[in-house]
Amino acid sequence: MDSLISTSTLTRKNFMSYAIIGAGKVGQALARAFARKEIEVALASRRPPEALAPVAKAIGPTIIPKSLQDAVKAEIVLLAIPFETHKDVAKAAKSWQGKIVIDVTNAYGVAPEELGNLPSSVVISQALPGAKLVKAFNHLAAKTLAEDPNVKGGRRVLFLSSDDESAAARVAALIEQLGFAPVGLGRLAEGGLLIQARGNTWALLIFQDLFKKGE
Repeated sequence: MDSLISTSTLTRKNFMSYAIIGAGKVGQALARAFARKEIEVALASRRPPEALAPVAKAIGPTIIPKSLQDAVKAEIVLLAIPFETHKDVAKAAKSWQGKIVIDVTNAYGVAPEELGNLPSSVVISQALPGAKLVKAFNHLAAKTLAEDPNVKGGRRVLFLSSDDESAAARVAALIEQLGFAPVGLGRLAEGGLLIQARGNTWALLIFQDLFKKGE
């Protein structure tokens, strides 16, 4: 496992636009993490914005309900959706070029043969041409993800994996901004397999609730 990613030399871009696609338990848990730090983020699903308004209001004023078509215009998009719906979301954007997409899905129960024996994140990446994909936020249960990450005298760990180092660094900076401790696992087909379900088997690091002591 790689050591903790250092983001001290990164330029924090607080003006980045964010969107969470998916308003289920995981999507709402992510929204709570953003709300805790008063970071504005769009919340969208296949339902219209007005249907999401009560959910967004209950979480906090920085959670903005939007249509799926508007939400995918964000610079960083978090996919908190059932894996099998990723192709529908892919069609919502005119272009994914240059966007950072954070894959929060878990392809549990999907036969490896259906994925061409590729990691599920690679399959999603292929459906989003031009996007820089990072696997993150998926290894914790929604209830745990929604909790304050500052516990037990340290910060809750979030693993991430990507084939794009610059995108991984940007997502690591976001993870730190949300109060978690980012730990990089390398490329999607290498260390990233530790946080990707395969068939009916959960990967080794999924549901591992770990903490980093100190700063």
